[in-house]
Amino acid sequence: MKIIIGDIPEIEEKAALQIRGILEAKPDAVIALAAGKTMTGLYKRLGDMCAAGEISFRKARLLAVAEFVGKREKSCRRFIEDSLLRHTDALPENSFWPDPERPEGYEELIASLGGLDLAVLGIGQDTHIGYNEPATPFDSITHVQKLTNRTKHQLSERGYSEEEMPGEAVTMGLKTLVGARQIIVLAEGGEKSAAVFQMVYSKTITYIPASFLQIPLEVTAYFDTAAASEL
Repeated sequence: MKIIIGDIPEIEEKAALQIRGILEAKPDAVIALAAGKTMTGLYKRLGDMCAAGEISFRKARLLAVAEFVGKREKSCRRFIEDSLLRHTDALPENSFWPDPERPEGYEELIASLGGLDLAVLGIGQDTHIGYNEPATPFDSITHVQKLTNRTKHQLSERGYSEEEMPGEAVTMGLKTLVGARQIIVLAEGGEKSAAVFQMVYSKTITYIPASFLQIPLEVTAYFDTAAASEL
């Protein structure tokens, strides 16, 4: 695992440049995209780069890492569309979303596209990646996951009301994500520092899902100084 620490604009810029390099080498790269507050600045940077002609998503195949179960105004799809896709040249027919009614179909899609070239991930305060909550088996593939109270608390801090709060999400599994050829992990803020420490230094155990990111060779973790404060 390669770890890069800096202020927030610096790490977002470096992560965006890594994504640009992947798309320059393979314009039709298959990229899994996480939703969430941490991704806002990175996705804005990618949109600005696309507007400036510095990057193109036109041939890229883009897959959401997860989606909440049930029709919701605040969805992962809406976040990715509003924060990234509408600001790039990504084609709607090349954007894909998991179906909670048939999660195994997402695995079939990924296989048909040749596998994930890149997974862009955040990390939850309880060390979840995607919505693989603690105790998710390592060999999990795309599945429907019940959200923990801690995850719901995080969502409430982001403005989700009790009525808007999802109870479940369909998410790429740990095996799916760890199988990506390259992985970018982004963490910002002191509230993520304990999870970052566990991700980097804990044993690889199911109660710390992010610890399995120690296994792949091509993982680049971008942390701001607050998130990295316990390393």
